[in-house]
Amino acid sequence: MNGAATTTLPPRSVHVVMPGGVADPSAPSGGNVYDLRICRDLPRLGWQVHPRAVDGGWPRPGPGARAELARVLRETADDSLVLLDGLVACAVPEIVVPEAGRLRLAVLLHLPLGDETGLDPETAAALDAAERETLRAVPAVVATSEWAAGRLVEQHGLTPARVHAAAPGADIAPLAPGTDDGRQGREAEGGAEDGAQRAPRLLCVASVTPRKGQHRLVEALAGVADLPWSCELVGGLEHDPGYVARLRKLIDGLGLGDRVRLTGPRTGAALNASYAAADLFVLTSYAETYGMAVTEALGRGVPVLATAVGGVPEAVGHTPDGCRPGALVPPDEPAVLTAALRRWLSEPDVRDRWRRAARRRRTALAGWETTARRLAAVLDELRLRTELRRTHAC
Repeated sequence: MNGAATTTLPPRSVHVVMPGGVADPSAPSGGNVYDLRICRDLPRLGWQVHPRAVDGGWPRPGPGARAELARVLRETADDSLVLLDGLVACAVPEIVVPEAGRLRLAVLLHLPLGDETGLDPETAAALDAAERETLRAVPAVVATSEWAAGRLVEQHGLTPARVHAAAPGADIAPLAPGTDDGRQGREAEGGAEDGAQRAPRLLCVASVTPRKGQHRLVEALAGVADLPWSCELVGGLEHDPGYVARLRKLIDGLGLGDRVRLTGPRTGAALNASYAAADLFVLTSYAETYGMAVTEALGRGVPVLATAVGGVPEAVGHTPDGCRPGALVPPDEPAVLTAALRRWLSEPDVRDRWRRAARRRRTALAGWETTARRLAAVLDELRLRTELRRTHAC
């Protein structure tokens, strides 16, 4: 024995704190999908994952939810790694910040709290201030796009080295059989439409809320009502029933009730079927940190028409030869959105070019394993810091 000290790192173990209902199939969201995927994929990289869902009206929880989160953190052993969903962590700095010296905390931020559409200025400012206090106190912040990471550094004055990007992965699905443009195989599934060219099918996958802006899509579709098409709006209907009611009224008032359908949420095979049947994916959000549904569409070779907000341009991306797999439109110019729809619907060469570009884009998309590895690297860094702190304390 030479007397040299031997340092053994603790096992790779992380507690993941998420909002209650994260696995509820009736209320799917990009954030929930992300949380569940990392809980599933990190163990494949050698991590022990201890998930904990905390019920409550996050990000504005009641006393019971606040007490439960405080208890979960209080009962977690010293120096444990804890990854907190930003929806749970960022609005309650009075609970999270006091634990930042005892636990190794990282916050996974899906959307800045103040960016939610429809908040009054006072509420948005209060949520923004609480988020800033929380994020400044924790040693690591994980954002779901490069754009979002840069935004957090600028918005909250965070040190760039503490902010990391781990964009959602994409599920790369097999392309539909048939001709090069994928139409033959899908038309054969159409029953009575077999042998005839069916109307193009548009798809939007997003919770039906003001931030996702489905009303803008419906208004644009009214401007191309003279052309053949159908559109499915797939997403949860429970988050803002008032908005859903107004959207239904708008659809009926514009005479689109037989062409625009609100299907409610879909997951698993039903959601896959919606993507497989779609010819164009459309997203008209006011704010997005990335746009997971965008890459889900591209992973299936479906082109995308979307508003150029937040991290959406990053999600849409380019093909290896520099082409857009669809188009981006300004968020506040409805006439441009209508014009883009008309062009795609009425010009077969545009449809063919976008479709081919989407198929090339899918080859460059990163999968969920890449997301898990990026997140694991952040957690490993925190783990190493913990061990160095212990060593120096001895």
